[in-house]
Amino acid sequence: MSSTGENKGYVHALETFGLVDGPGVRFVVFLSGCKMRCKFCHNPDTWNKKGELWEAEALYKHMRRYKSYWKNNGGITISGGEPLLQMDFVTAVFEAAKKENIHTAVDTAGQPFCEDKEWLEKFEKLAAVTDLFILDLKMMDSDGHKELTGVDNGNILAMAKWLSDHGKKMWIRHVLVPGITDEEDDLKKMKEFIGSLKTVEKTEILPYHTLGTIKWKELGLSYPLEGVPVPTEKQIEKAELLLGLSFDKQIRRVVSAVREQS
Repeated sequence: MSSTGENKGYVHALETFGLVDGPGVRFVVFLSGCKMRCKFCHNPDTWNKKGELWEAEALYKHMRRYKSYWKNNGGITISGGEPLLQMDFVTAVFEAAKKENIHTAVDTAGQPFCEDKEWLEKFEKLAAVTDLFILDLKMMDSDGHKELTGVDNGNILAMAKWLSDHGKKMWIRHVLVPGITDEEDDLKKMKEFIGSLKTVEKTEILPYHTLGTIKWKELGLSYPLEGVPVPTEKQIEKAELLLGLSFDKQIRRVVSAVREQS
């Protein structure tokens, strides 16, 4: 597919009142297009770059209508799919937002990151207008990561280090899949890696769920984790302990309920 230019992007969906994709109340934009093929993906309909084509200025003006919801601690989050595949478009939207001092966040798996000079220059431009990077870490083991997602994780970890070295704030997320991403040694390595980063403000576990399986069936795809159970409270608590987290059970239930409805 040919490039749409920096001022246009393919949008999969819009959420006007997001509560879990950054601080405060957020307007969340889900872009389409992703090169990863995570076996637990609950939005496989975002894999291909298609959807409604928006101009950056028009999208920003549409989002700004909801500014009264954001108060003093909310803002805009662009997610996916994978937003870094439409980096010029995201940058254009965020540049407009920062002119009005609106908080901006990117929710990314980091897969497109590379140190090619031209790509990195564009990424630096995006980073300059991004207040928070929400980064998904699937696994530390590279072979396991490739088996789970279809891609290696070397450049994803490199992106986390780059963000840390350049003073960019991060939230780290980890989807906990029983028997796959809850391996003790891997979680210990993840804790060590996260501990080496200087700008991580929060780490959270997202319990695996099966609500997206219907989308796989609608797309005529075979769901690869058929029969894998959702994690128990005990499994979640063990993973939190291994990652050095402390999370109130009641808060976790509320957050999980919100995610399941989004």
